[in-house]
Amino acid sequence: MAMTVIECVPNISEGRRADVISAIADSLRAVPGLRVLGVQSDPVHNRSVFTLAGDEKALSIGIPTLFEKALAAIDLRTHTGEHPRMGAVDVVPFIPIEGVTMEVCVALAKSVAADVAEHFQVPIFLYEEASPNPARKNLEDLRRGEFEGLTAKMALAQWAPDYGPSAPHPSAGATAIGARMPLIAYNINLATDRLDVAKKIAQAVRMSSGGLRFVKAMGIPLEGRGIVQVSMNLTNYEKTPIFRVFDLVKREAARYGVQVLESEIVGLVPSAALTQTAEYFLQLEGFSADQILEKKLAD
Repeated sequence: MAMTVIECVPNISEGRRADVISAIADSLRAVPGLRVLGVQSDPVHNRSVFTLAGDEKALSIGIPTLFEKALAAIDLRTHTGEHPRMGAVDVVPFIPIEGVTMEVCVALAKSVAADVAEHFQVPIFLYEEASPNPARKNLEDLRRGEFEGLTAKMALAQWAPDYGPSAPHPSAGATAIGARMPLIAYNINLATDRLDVAKKIAQAVRMSSGGLRFVKAMGIPLEGRGIVQVSMNLTNYEKTPIFRVFDLVKREAARYGVQVLESEIVGLVPSAALTQTAEYFLQLEGFSADQILEKKLAD
């Protein structure tokens, strides 16, 4: 029987309380057939990203388990952090990896959304491939106004949720659940504390303001370190590779006399995305993924 692997990368609005994050991760590890591939937390963003993998059955059990634990521990009325958010469980994407189609992930997103909305009374907005509404496919559009603006936003007819109550959950807000291709969360830290520079670079890089086609970006301060960051999501690494994004940010930073300090990948990344980058920066000629030792061993 062919293996079915669906990746799921839920983001929760908690990145500071290690005990809460560990308890949620442990509850997910206890779900039969569900693998917790990674947990990455950021106290500045006050956000954690769980990377999960399993089949439809495991994820259908795992995501409600996540909601149960997260909603009991997170109250957005007292939550602060640099990352935009509208929900205690902010976003839940399903991603086809092996032996599964995007259509299966869309069906799973809708099934889980209906289940979560019914059991936890949290409004659910479908997004990306799962959304039947072209105007509500982009996550940043759904999240605009954040938790604080959600009540007024949902009072408008065009912002009725796809599932669940017509008003936000008092402490948990609302959640976006969808299906999409693999996304790379990629951040570049700048050797400056000038937030205006980070915001100008983000504007130059992101698709919505005329930058690279498959890039979403914003400039944020990392106050604990006295620097700023260009925080990005790369939604199609094949068409907009990491190295192109890095080069553009570096060039834009140089315009303001600022250097790139470092970059980071949040969560997991397809090996092909790093292979692309190695080929580019090392100017490798005729390089093949078959030359990667671990791939040959896996094969």
